[in-house]
Amino acid sequence: MSQMDTGQTRVAELFSLSGKVALVTGSRAGLGRAMATGLAQAGAEVVLHGHHDDLGETEAQITRAGGKSRRWIADLLEIDALGARIDDLLEQTQVDILVNNAATFIRQSALELSFERWREVQTVNLDAVWLLCQRFGARMVERGSGKIINIGSLISLQGGVNRSAYSASKHAITGITKALSNEWAGHGVQVNTLLPGYFRTGRESPAYTDPVVQARIPAGRFGEPEDIVGGLVFLASRAADYVTGHQLIIDGGWYAR
Repeated sequence: MSQMDTGQTRVAELFSLSGKVALVTGSRAGLGRAMATGLAQAGAEVVLHGHHDDLGETEAQITRAGGKSRRWIADLLEIDALGARIDDLLEQTQVDILVNNAATFIRQSALELSFERWREVQTVNLDAVWLLCQRFGARMVERGSGKIINIGSLISLQGGVNRSAYSASKHAITGITKALSNEWAGHGVQVNTLLPGYFRTGRESPAYTDPVVQARIPAGRFGEPEDIVGGLVFLASRAADYVTGHQLIIDGGWYAR
């Protein structure tokens, strides 16, 4: 084998997730489905999460790609029961990679937003993420290795309009990421954030029909779910062992504009 062949093999191995188990919350559709499938294609066994048992299409997509998956059903809004659901999963498997993707979104002015709706967003987008990080992170710290990737948003860096609850939760995600990175980096656990921009995920958004929004993106298009996979696999792999507390923006250049 030539030196070049050896080098290529070593680099390929840096990005391999073979033998790892990854949990992706909110993996029913959109970015969650793309991320779960991408991790499976990189060699990981993927635990698919949903709050209803409607993960069949994601599971089928992973199977078609030659990957392996299993299901974990938990309602993140039922925060008082979530700890026990996490413990049940931890008894069954070691999770090497945690991707906190699940989130809820409310587009409403701050003056009209009820406190009940505000709390609903914070419970799913922030409280559940904290609990997942803490419980799975404890096991990772104990064994001296692990990857946590929290999914933020461009709204983690900007205020948005009529998105106060979502903006607050996503700003908090970047803070949690940095704080946990500071505590756990010395234990071999990397905690990072992915910040996607405008992606076509199947969810309705006025942005998709707004020519001004698309014109502002230097790449000249909205992101497709597959566009997030490369950055995710990098952060989940050995290639990112010295990357922690980082915010990786995947937005076609929107934020740099």
